[in-house]
Amino acid sequence: MPETCFPIRARQSTGRSALALILFGATLAGCSGGDFGRTRQDFLNDDMHRWLGGEVTGSVGLPASQFQLTDGERQLRDLAYPLIEPPHSRPAWRSVFGDYQPLPSPWRQQVVFDRTAYGRTLIDEPHRSHSSRYAQLIEDVRDDITRFEPFFAAATRVIDLDRKRNAALAHVSELSPRERTDAIARMQENSLIVQWVQQCLERRISSYRWALERLVIQAPDGMAADADRLIGELAAQTANPPVQAQPVIGHAVSVRG
Repeated sequence: MPETCFPIRARQSTGRSALALILFGATLAGCSGGDFGRTRQDFLNDDMHRWLGGEVTGSVGLPASQFQLTDGERQLRDLAYPLIEPPHSRPAWRSVFGDYQPLPSPWRQQVVFDRTAYGRTLIDEPHRSHSSRYAQLIEDVRDDITRFEPFFAAATRVIDLDRKRNAALAHVSELSPRERTDAIARMQENSLIVQWVQQCLERRISSYRWALERLVIQAPDGMAADADRLIGELAAQTANPPVQAQPVIGHAVSVRG
């Protein structure tokens, strides 16, 4: 029987092609997101949330400050982003393909708040049981409660220092118009970011309540009482924040869907 053989060159070529495909796929995956859905390292830097200030002031027609961020202002923005990002907005299967996106300020005219979006996502996504949906809701609310104190502790420090900064403007020698403009712009940025988080918390509470109501009528469970208690706790904290940012603009954004 004649021997069946394949040219070594062909096998090596095939091997190289397969290896090239694997490496190419890995490169594409690396370009879109980090391992296990984590944000890519080249997206991470000390000022990765600096854009919040420019977005929030730009959305109401105010200039952004050119001052460098202080440590406290940087921390304020870092702690604000998880509360501004819609809860449960990045399912695991989607986050691998690039999970970090700048978000529009609620003062943008085209931004429409849909209080049903969170609940519909929670209910429509595949779950092992309705209990796991309640568990996800409880986890999301508890995460917000956990984030509440660190954010507002940072906000209290920043707003207090801004009051001192504002008082100092009248006493700084040879203060240039540009320096005054940047100082005022930075104080407005900080205040608007705090208000942005406040509005997002109110919207989250509205979304959580809508989701809980739908879960209760679709799949009653004793876990509903725990979820309702946690939502009430978050609502009480949000209604009485430790610091009140000075309003920069004269109109509020409705939290009704």
